[in-house]
Amino acid sequence: MCLAVPGRVLDIGEKDGTRMATVDFGGVVKEVCLEYLPDLQVGEYAIVHVGFALQRLDEESAKQTLELFAQLGMLQEEFGDPWEQAAAAGGEPWPFTDDPAGGPAGGLPAEPVLELGRQEQQSEREARQP
Repeated sequence: MCLAVPGRVLDIGEKDGTRMATVDFGGVVKEVCLEYLPDLQVGEYAIVHVGFALQRLDEESAKQTLELFAQLGMLQEEFGDPWEQAAAAGGEPWPFTDDPAGGPAGGLPAEPVLELGRQEQQSEREARQP
């Protein structure tokens, strides 16, 4: 599903000659094109669809809409990781975290894999010895 989602402008700049903004969608931050709303300012809210700010929105309406989307899980559906969503749809837990270093909460297990590799190498060396 593709929603038009309200977001709050955090920062405005230019990228490759195009007016762009960093926009917060209830905790999810994305880059958005402001070409359709060239006078939009930092702190204002806009309805955003497929990466384009389309219409200015008042703060109260934006917050109500974001709260409703969050309650319905639509923000995760719209902005979440598609691989994580596929794992959840298949009934599997998502084994990774956003932390590339990994850790006890999931992520990429660096040291345990290395340790397992060392044990396998040692076992292979012992098996080759007469």
